[in-house]
Amino acid sequence: MVTGISANTKQIAALVRKGEGSTLEFKRSTAELHGAMQSLCAFVNGSGGTVLIGVKPDGLLIGQDVSDATQQKIAAALDRFEPPAPVRMDFVAIGQDRYVIVMYVDAGSESVPFTYEGRAYERVGATTKKMPQSRYEQLLLERVHARRRWENIPAAGLRIEDLDREEILRTREIGIQQQRIPAESPADPGDILDRLGLFRAGHLTQAAQVLFGTRFLSDYPQCVLKMGRFRGVTVTGEILDNRQERLHAFDMVREGMAFLGRTLPLRSHFPEGRIERQDRLAIPPAALREILLNAVIHRDYSDPAGYVAIAIFDDRVEIRSIGRLPAGISVESLAGPHFSRLRNPLIAEAFHRTGAVEVWGRGTNRVIEECRRYGLEAPGFREESGGVVVAFRAEIAPTAQVSAQVAAQVTAQVTMQVTTQVAAFCREPKSAKEIMAELGLKHWKTFQTNYLLPLLEAGILERTIPDKPRSRLQKYRTTQGGLQSLKSTDRER
Repeated sequence: MVTGISANTKQIAALVRKGEGSTLEFKRSTAELHGAMQSLCAFVNGSGGTVLIGVKPDGLLIGQDVSDATQQKIAAALDRFEPPAPVRMDFVAIGQDRYVIVMYVDAGSESVPFTYEGRAYERVGATTKKMPQSRYEQLLLERVHARRRWENIPAAGLRIEDLDREEILRTREIGIQQQRIPAESPADPGDILDRLGLFRAGHLTQAAQVLFGTRFLSDYPQCVLKMGRFRGVTVTGEILDNRQERLHAFDMVREGMAFLGRTLPLRSHFPEGRIERQDRLAIPPAALREILLNAVIHRDYSDPAGYVAIAIFDDRVEIRSIGRLPAGISVESLAGPHFSRLRNPLIAEAFHRTGAVEVWGRGTNRVIEECRRYGLEAPGFREESGGVVVAFRAEIAPTAQVSAQVAAQVTAQVTMQVTTQVAAFCREPKSAKEIMAELGLKHWKTFQTNYLLPLLEAGILERTIPDKPRSRLQKYRTTQGGLQSLKSTDRER
């Protein structure tokens, strides 16, 4: 006796017309049940999928008889999954005593990886293959991580006093503005951290350190952002700019966006229907920010050698993070509708409270749309060396933005675009704090070493109180040489 019939013939016919692929497999009959189960195993370990039994490879519906013995045979085969797989099954009548057997699994099970008869499988295009041992072991680690995540392990010795109080209060303030934190919640760091779920058994978690930490060595070397500008199209090219900062997650996003804003060239264009020229970055900032947020939030923090990196070449920008995509998400699926799978839900929740991210898995889709509106091709997604790389293609080759004489004097750590920006900003005397705000910088040592001193030494800036360089009233203004460089820049534009 056949039970569980719910799909109809039209639905099956529509499904068959799509043809076999990464989430669909045809089998003639239960004589091929062994292969059907292997494909189900691959589907449940990946993006989900459906096996249709009673369909020829060319898509012809032939059906088969379904007896009690047939159903017992299928049940026995399903018992060979470890752990038990969440397989759902329908029987679709297509003629007199002829049925198509529909077996399907969803993506996203917390029990991945599954094995069938002791072997794990994965789907590669329209082919089911044995899963490599390295991938199987990685998925096992992810399963353990999902139940005992690195982020919610208590951070040994971490105190509220060790965290960035200003950032904690800022998170509350923005969360209230976004209506994601109650307005009546107290402005107390401990209460805010507790509201964000950052205590475990009375101890601050490692997520709290990642989000708000102020000291990272020697226990948290992975809280690092690498930023580089390379001449040419490979990392073997001349390094024009090279920085490495250990920061908490919120600062990491700010510093990364500031670096991109300083380093990427501006392009001029005339919007349709307007006569005013507009300058814009070579790549849409909203798209860059979304991918940088993803890299910071979803990376694997359990690896002490991990990092987030921004690499700028003459023809592209790459944003890299350590940690492979979670089970059920592939680089191909990122370009279409997909479920949101959080490796670090506590870290993601803190950013969500500030309105920086949503929870629906649409971020990469918005990035693709933004790039296309900008006139760029969709970014490329790939997994490489245990990490994820997102590449934005655009013309980034440097152009002369200051005169050659001045550019030759400025240290390689200060880009031409930053030199022009600071020189224009300091036509009227400005304090160091004002210049840092203009550049989007928070860390005094970074600003002093990589920006202020090189610009002073190059003669672009000068002190307003030269005989008292440490005066609290000290300000900085553009020199005559710096003003000449600005005039040269205006002529070139």
